[in-house]
Amino acid sequence: MTLPSRPYAAFLFDMDGTLLTSVASAERAWSTWALGHGLDPADVLAVMHGVRAVETVKRFAPAGADIEAEIRAITELEIADVADIQEIPGAAAFLASLPAGSWALVTSASRRLAEVRLAAAGMALPPVMICAEDVTQGKPAPDCFLAGARKLGVEIGDCLVFEDAHAGFAAAKAAGADAVAITATHRQPLDLGLPTLADYRGVGISREENGAMRLTRQD
Repeated sequence: MTLPSRPYAAFLFDMDGTLLTSVASAERAWSTWALGHGLDPADVLAVMHGVRAVETVKRFAPAGADIEAEIRAITELEIADVADIQEIPGAAAFLASLPAGSWALVTSASRRLAEVRLAAAGMALPPVMICAEDVTQGKPAPDCFLAGARKLGVEIGDCLVFEDAHAGFAAAKAAGADAVAITATHRQPLDLGLPTLADYRGVGISREENGAMRLTRQD
């Protein structure tokens, strides 16, 4: 566990692989979609993490394909495969410890898919959600994190982003936000020079006089 040294006005959380163990579910759904189109699933899985379905579909769908229909199809595959999704250990308790209005969910998933996955994990819907349909450009573009900061009424430079995917780290950097890497679902070590948390167990916050939040170890 390595923690950022400075305090922040708000936290912005990715969902899949950051708050939920939904990476395996997403990979199964996208593998099924790939095979149905005569594609090598490995090629699709190499680029789908952390980005919106529309970007992946446009990249791999055959010429002349109905993009909206393909997005609906992959969304239905993902919604049908949520039985084993759980929270990243400690995530729900950590979110519950945060002050009201101090955090937002910023995900590349559609709102419908986000709601289904959160429910499958037994987690409440966040009061502030930025989802795939809320931005015109998905990660690695900064739009989603900028939108989350605006909705919370804070400057993006005063936000800490919790992420697990390279597209998300790039989006945070492009937005001008610091990031912390959540590695619970990673199969390989992550070496990006970022503060790193395996999960949320043993993590808390302290409050500054101005209300800003600083990550702390809770032994």
